[in-house]
Amino acid sequence: MTRPAKLELEAVNRMGKSEFVAALGGIFEHSPWVAETAWEQRPFSSGSELHERMMQVVLDSADETIIAFLRAHPDLGTRLKVTDYSASEQSGAGLDRLSPEEYGIFSALNREYVEKFGFPFILAVRGRNKEEILEAMKARVRNGIPEEREEALRQIGRITRFRLDDLLE
Repeated sequence: MTRPAKLELEAVNRMGKSEFVAALGGIFEHSPWVAETAWEQRPFSSGSELHERMMQVVLDSADETIIAFLRAHPDLGTRLKVTDYSASEQSGAGLDRLSPEEYGIFSALNREYVEKFGFPFILAVRGRNKEEILEAMKARVRNGIPEEREEALRQIGRITRFRLDDLLE
């Protein structure tokens, strides 16, 4: 993935809505509506404030919107086409180089997780390897639904914070 040019917060605050969404819409997986809604809350005094407001857009959404948002995330270790952000993150964790046996294990756990929770397993994989990710999947599939929904949103907060930090100067 080619990283977009770094953006200064001042420039982000001056962007029109379409430019803002084009620049920041991909931070939240297949959910440019988050950036579109957050744009209305400009100006932002820091990258932290921008991220907090974007996360609040998600958290303030209706339950069905949050479930659809969670479902927009890819399975980890999938062989399907994913966004550039996800491809880069999963590659960094070695998930693009799974053996056929590992792929089978990840696929089975992904299916079990989705059947139980109704959305894919979500984890900030940056700095983790495939063994750590597999252990997290095995542990979290035993969670209750409310607990796991909260954890998935917490992980999205971590993922999007990494992405935003990479984007801002």
